[in-house]
Amino acid sequence: MPMISAEDHGAVGPDRQGRVPHVDTINVLGVKVSALNLDTAATCIQAAVDEGRRGYVCVAGAHGIVESQSDADLRAVFNGAFLVTPDGMPLVWELRRSGHETAGRVYGPDLMLEMVVRGQSRGLRHYLYGATDETLEKLRAGLLEHAPEAQIVGSYAPPFRPLTNEEEADVAARLNEARADIVWVGISCPKQERWMAQMRDRLEAPVLVGVGAAFDFHAGNTVQAPDWVQQAGLEWAFRLKTEPRRLWKRYLRIVPTYLFLLAAERMGLRRRPQPGYEVGS
Repeated sequence: MPMISAEDHGAVGPDRQGRVPHVDTINVLGVKVSALNLDTAATCIQAAVDEGRRGYVCVAGAHGIVESQSDADLRAVFNGAFLVTPDGMPLVWELRRSGHETAGRVYGPDLMLEMVVRGQSRGLRHYLYGATDETLEKLRAGLLEHAPEAQIVGSYAPPFRPLTNEEEADVAARLNEARADIVWVGISCPKQERWMAQMRDRLEAPVLVGVGAAFDFHAGNTVQAPDWVQQAGLEWAFRLKTEPRRLWKRYLRIVPTYLFLLAAERMGLRRRPQPGYEVGS
């Protein structure tokens, strides 16, 4: 089966053969961000599953974009993705500023729930990779409350360390035996992006999606910000308030750095990196 890459995408909308919809991208600090919204993202993923094509989806916010500035390998991982969806409002604003007026936030928890609910009528098979056994049980229960007929065909809680070669082989065998259509990966950014790129060729599931904190949100471990806070682009402040000890260092660095780099590019003080297609092309 061919690997999906960003080169397979142009303007949003299915082609005449009903293949995977094309999606424009914009360059945000050297990372190709897909110009779409929740509905078009879900449509692209469903079409990829229907065709049996293989790719991975990065649900990206400012965190992943900033991390990739000093890590060319990580930037290549993002730029080799099937889709890089705008998880945060700052990326949505950049898309709209570039003329993509219908772009909207593709929030990891929303994308996950949308596909699980939609997938009931399509027989989609879902696999959950990440978190702990306890969280995975709660996550399964939470998803089934919204989608009682969803097919969740397996789950795996990896150790909180890099996998050995033997463990990677075992994980690949487990996932392939489950015959999943979508593997949901919740091991935080940028670990999940690296894992998807590294494991992509060893997994038969058509689509891998890294959704980070979506596992904890749908499991009820973490409270989501109100909609108005999310739309105002202030979810980072809400999460910082709820988890200050874990997140203060991240946001103290990420938010100012992202804003500074964008401003430097617009003033011509910094050259915008040009993304390539090193992974998945």
